[in-house]
Amino acid sequence: MKTIAVLIALFIGQSYYAQSETGLEISVTVENIQSDTGSLLFGVYSEKTFLKAKPEYYAQSEISDGIASVTFKDLPPGTYAISCFHDKNNNSQMDFEPTGMPLEPYGISNNNLNPNGPPVWEDAKFELGTESLNMTIKLSN
Repeated sequence: MKTIAVLIALFIGQSYYAQSETGLEISVTVENIQSDTGSLLFGVYSEKTFLKAKPEYYAQSEISDGIASVTFKDLPPGTYAISCFHDKNNNSQMDFEPTGMPLEPYGISNNNLNPNGPPVWEDAKFELGTESLNMTIKLSN
């Protein structure tokens, strides 16, 4: 009987610990989309991968009435940055002019776009601690 009580206590304790470690969410909304054509692509990055490699987490959202939203679930605590862009032609990649300027609107977490070049990690990073987050990103237009 003691063994069963100990196993139940361990199971309950493990379930609580697992929920507190992996239950974090980031909900992201973009509200200033000029057109409902295409979709919005989102990536959650670490400093190591920010705009250099595939994001750690990825999501796509349809656009309705100029608004798109996604929720990233079960993220571990850490330092992240989010980028998104309006994939107007649904080719799953950001399109650029020959000069390197983006042809599709984009945004980053903290809404602090670099006016002299691509987004910068320091401007986009945020901490995901012990509570889930809600954020709004504004696209460049």
